[in-house]
Amino acid sequence: MWLNLFGLAAKTGLHVYQNRQNQKRLMSDAALLHAQRMAQGKIEYKGQVLTSHEKGFKDEIVLFIIILPIILIAWSVFSGDPAAQEKLDLFFFYFNNLPTWFVWLTVGIFGSIYGLKPGLDMFKKK
Repeated sequence: MWLNLFGLAAKTGLHVYQNRQNQKRLMSDAALLHAQRMAQGKIEYKGQVLTSHEKGFKDEIVLFIIILPIILIAWSVFSGDPAAQEKLDLFFFYFNNLPTWFVWLTVGIFGSIYGLKPGLDMFKKK
C-alpha cells in the first residue's frame, strides 16, 4: 500500500515538473515571438514602457526637475523680488546656451523614462 502511494506521489510530482518545464518553454517562445514582432514594427514597445514605469521614484524626480523652473518663475513674479528675476533670467540664458549634444541627451533620457516615442519622432523629422 505504501509503495502504491509512493508511486502515485512520484507520478504526480513528475507531472507537475513537466508542466512547469512546458510553461517555461511556452513563456520563452511567447517572449521571443513578441520581441520579433516589436523588431519588425508590427507592434509598439508598450510592454517595455510599462515595465519601465514600475522602477521607482525616477519618474517623480524627473517630473520635479521639469516643474522646478515653473515654480521658480511663479515665485519670482509673485514675490516681487527683482534679484530672483535676475537670477532666473541668468539661468535661462545659460540654459539656452547648452551644447546641442547635451540637449538631445536630455530629450532622449526623458523620452526613455516617459515613453515619448511619438514626440521623439517629431524631432527626428526636422
